Order: sequence, then C-alpha cells, then structure tokens
Amino acid sequence: MPWSDYDSSTCSIARTAQLLGDRWTVLVVRDLFNGVRRFDELQSHLGIARDILTKRLALLVDEDLVERRAYRVDGERARHEYVLTQAGRELRTVLVALMDWGDHHRAGAAGPPVSLRHKDCGAEIHTHLVCDEGHAIEPSTRAELIPLAGARLRDVG
Repeated sequence: MPWSDYDSSTCSIARTAQLLGDRWTVLVVRDLFNGVRRFDELQSHLGIARDILTKRLALLVDEDLVERRAYRVDGERARHEYVLTQAGRELRTVLVALMDWGDHHRAGAAGPPVSLRHKDCGAEIHTHLVCDEGHAIEPSTRAELIPLAGARLRDVG
C-alpha cells in the first residue's frame, strides 16, 4: 500500500514534531545540552519571554525530557534548574543532525558559528546514517518504509 494510505499522525516523526516542532522548544533543549540550566540564564540567553519559557519547560518536564531540580544559593530563596533526562539526552543525535544540515545549507558568509568536537580526541562530531548491517546511507541511497504494528490505515470515510 502507498504511504498516503496510512494515518500520518501515527508517524514517529509527526509525534516528535508535535513535541519539538516549536522553535523555542528546540532552542531550550539546545541550551540545556550546552549547560544553561537555570530559568533566568535560559531566559536571558535565548531572549525568550518568561511566559513562553515557563510553558516550554513545563512541556519538557511533562514529557519526561527534562527534570526540574531544586537548588539554593546561600542567602537566597530556593529555585529550580532544569536537567535533561535520559530521553532528553537521546535527542543529541537530532540536534547534531539539525546543526550539520544548518552548517551546510544555512551558514552565513563567515561559515558555521561553532564546531562540535569529541573532548577525548578533538575530532569533529557529525551525524551519519547506517543500516543495521553497517552500510552507509547517503542522500541518494534508496530506502523503503515498511509498515509495522503501530501503523494504521487512514480513515477516508
């Protein structure tokens, strides 16, 4: 059956885009990866409105991508910082893929703004697709979608 016969809302890309498809949500996750964990620091670094940041952080906490942890600086009231959970840390590949694509297709005249490097050896980090047999998957490589148990036919009635 053609892909168009299936309900697109069951697609894992659709479900992930529903969660991360907002610009601010992706940028909050990016900053959390880069060690910006406190609300005021996130707000200042991103230039995001406080109410929008509050909503995005609540969504990420509700979806178990971020954990809210209390901390207290001496002489100040208790506050919270936000730390990626295991599921949140697993988004690294997605963010690196976005960065690789952006560096290639959207970098300004001066080139990419940063280089992500492996701390142990100093080599640049990039995303690469491989099949389970270890074959490299290039943009021109042919692939096919195989419906699994989670797929459902589109209701056309």
